[in-house]
Amino acid sequence: MPLIKVQTSAESPAQSAVEDMLKRLSASLSKHLGKPEKYVMTAFEPGTPMTFAGTTAPACFIQVKSVGTMGGQKTQTMSQDFCAQVQATLGVPTERTYIEFVDAEGEMWGWNGRTFG
Repeated sequence: MPLIKVQTSAESPAQSAVEDMLKRLSASLSKHLGKPEKYVMTAFEPGTPMTFAGTTAPACFIQVKSVGTMGGQKTQTMSQDFCAQVQATLGVPTERTYIEFVDAEGEMWGWNGRTFG
């Protein structure tokens, strides 16, 4: 049920670097949320046209969605972690990265022909 999706205007690094980043993000999201990694999905969209602060320099938008509550210190810690991981792999400065945290209702999240609500 947790999802982390990385969209960036940066070009994609080698496939192995992308796969490693996605695996690290998956494990990190599972740990931060205390949810089994078997339910975590990751996605990566490179080369997305973007502007940030009026320029087209590399930028990044990360979406984190999960059933349940993520607020407070949990999102602060995840923001630091995910920004650092993405910067290490893609080279996008953390100050050019936005993260959207979305708490989803169980009945609004489907999987395997049913919902979590």
